[in-house]
Amino acid sequence: MMSRRTFIGTTAAALGLGSGAARAQEGNFPVTRSEAEWRSMLSDAEFTVMREEGTERAFSSPLHDLKTQGTYICRGCDQELYSSEHKYDSGTGWPSFYKPISQEVIGTKPDRSLFMTRTEVHCSRCGSHLGHIFDDGPQPTGKRHCLNGVSLTFVEA
Repeated sequence: MMSRRTFIGTTAAALGLGSGAARAQEGNFPVTRSEAEWRSMLSDAEFTVMREEGTERAFSSPLHDLKTQGTYICRGCDQELYSSEHKYDSGTGWPSFYKPISQEVIGTKPDRSLFMTRTEVHCSRCGSHLGHIFDDGPQPTGKRHCLNGVSLTFVEA
């Protein structure tokens, strides 16, 4: 049976909602690039997610089922973001973590798309969109960092 969050997320991704509606964080980040520079280093799908706050299709990321020990880093700037120790299967179709390596490596902002308010999460070093944070994760944090795999690369331990 499909949960409400899986239905909403999958439907939004399939319809392309959120894609292009907003721009990734811009401002005083240690790593900044022009749009042309971002486009030259990212695929179209990566650019849509990371720079235009899009969403990849559920269950499409090879990182979703990855069980290997290591670190998930930002595809845009190589900042270490999440440890495999904090990864879990949320059943949503996206790589999910209950906390980042540290609170300093991420930033958040309200996302009012899809007729609701969610918490958008981005890389604190380059501003790239990673995904969203929800309050339905496991203990000890109770948070679910639901991330787009195209925003991440994996470095095995």
